[in-house]
Amino acid sequence: MAKVRNNIIIQGLSGSLGEQLVIKQDKAGRTIVGVAPSFDPNRTYTEAQTEQHEKFRDASIYAKGAKGEEIYVEKAEGTPMNPYNVAMADWFHAPEVTEIDAEAWSGQAGQVIRIQAVDNVQVTQVNVVITDAENAVVEQGAAVRAEGAWWAYTTTAAVAGEVKIVVTARDLPGNIASLS
Repeated sequence: MAKVRNNIIIQGLSGSLGEQLVIKQDKAGRTIVGVAPSFDPNRTYTEAQTEQHEKFRDASIYAKGAKGEEIYVEKAEGTPMNPYNVAMADWFHAPEVTEIDAEAWSGQAGQVIRIQAVDNVQVTQVNVVITDAENAVVEQGAAVRAEGAWWAYTTTAAVAGEVKIVVTARDLPGNIASLS
C-alpha cells in the first residue's frame, strides 16, 4: 500500500482505477493507493473463517448502533479512527480483571475487597461472588467504581474458613472476563 503526498492529480480521489488499483482517503485526509484485491468466485470458507465472518458481522451491527455513543466519539478524537472503528475494536476486546486485592479483608462484614479491571474503552460493571469450601455462595454483589481502573466491593457477610473470590467484569458491548 502506497501513501501519496502532494500529488495534485490524485489528491482527494477515491475509488477503483480499473481492476488494478484502489484509492481511498483516510481520516487525516491522506490519499492511500493499494492493489485491488482479487478473489476466486468459487472459493469456500473453512469453519474458522465462517465463524470469524459471523463475529465480524455481529461486531459491525453493534458498532453501527453504538458509533454515536459519546465515549466512542471521545475515544476517536485525535486518532486516525472514527467512532465506528473504536466500537468495532471494543466489541472484539473483552475487559480484563488484572488484580483482586483482598489484603484489607479478614472475613468480616463491612470490609473492602479492591478489584482492578481494565478495558480498551470502558469497564461498565464488576461483580463479586464469594463461595465457601463447598462452593456454596456466601455472598455476591456489584462493586462500585473507585479511582482509575480500581473498583471496590464492600462485604456484607462474615465468613470463616477457606473461601474463593470470583470477580467478573463487563464492558460496553457486553464482553465478560473473570478472575478468581
